[in-house]
Amino acid sequence: MSLELNWRGEPLPRGRHNLSQDTVRASQRARLVRAMLECVGSAGYDATTVPEVVATARVSRNAFYEFFADKTDCFLAACDEIGEELLGELLELAGESDWVQAMREGAGRYLRWWQERPTIASAYLVSLPMAGERALRQRERQYAAFEAVFAALGARARAEQPELGPLSELVPRMLVLAITELVAQEVRAGRTEELEQLSEELALVAIRMLADDATAERVGRQGKARAKARRASPVKPAGARRAPSRRARS
Repeated sequence: MSLELNWRGEPLPRGRHNLSQDTVRASQRARLVRAMLECVGSAGYDATTVPEVVATARVSRNAFYEFFADKTDCFLAACDEIGEELLGELLELAGESDWVQAMREGAGRYLRWWQERPTIASAYLVSLPMAGERALRQRERQYAAFEAVFAALGARARAEQPELGPLSELVPRMLVLAITELVAQEVRAGRTEELEQLSEELALVAIRMLADDATAERVGRQGKARAKARRASPVKPAGARRAPSRRARS
């Protein structure tokens, strides 16, 4: 089967060059990982083959097996890198002014990350379970890292709002599972380009679970007020000219 992909690996210069062996190997591995995601995202895990991956990466088959034991090994390495990159994006929000703002910004950033990477979203969110037991065990490990993010938000909420009761240990787990499956459903339905539209509602649901109804309702009212203010004060197009005054026209 021949795949029609928008991405192909860019090989290093042939012949003599000044690149170190480490640089060459890092480039080969990065291209193989990206090619695996592109192939799986386009054709599905079962239909993807090592020959297609190496052809897309423009790396030799021998080089593939220097890095990875088999197709699954490469795919799981690729999924690990995705999880680490996305987690890093979310951890940057620890410096937000309050936990609610961190949650709202995090929801938008999470959805936008997948929206901007539709092929990778399909590979990770839809095809990962097809890779078998090893993939499911790995996903559980990644889930635990994201659960820790929600647990930290819950702890911060209680530091900033001491009136809140204890956070159930189930809440971070439920949020990770529910949000992951929600986004996967949207990807399967072909609505990846619309993911960011879910940001505000998703954030409010998470805030309700991490804190309480009153906090979510307050944040919801604030969001509606901001939206109303934006509608009342439309931004003028760049370069728009102010209409001349009556005196200037006379």
